[in-house]
Amino acid sequence: MNKLYGMLGLAKKAGKISTGAFICSKMIKSQRARLVIIARDASDGTKKSIGDSCRYYKIKLIEVGDMSELGRMTGGGDRAVVSVNDNNFAKAISDIYSMCCETEKG
Repeated sequence: MNKLYGMLGLAKKAGKISTGAFICSKMIKSQRARLVIIARDASDGTKKSIGDSCRYYKIKLIEVGDMSELGRMTGGGDRAVVSVNDNNFAKAISDIYSMCCETEKG
């Protein structure tokens, strides 16, 4: 997971992410979000709302860490939702996530 958080930090420095459920929801609906990351401890309402939007707009959604970890990696307080708004960063983070999940399952 450290690689994933490192890449998320780079995306933040490059100005390619948005944080917070409201802003991320706007990014999803405007189809600027390329990948959405939601914290495992986000509220059920947030998970449903963001999940439904991602499914409707066909944007990949991954669930990792908790709100404090996402907040730490994105330079703020607790964050339930982060959208990655760049194709290259989204692909890199998605690839790292896939490798982490395969390693944990194997």
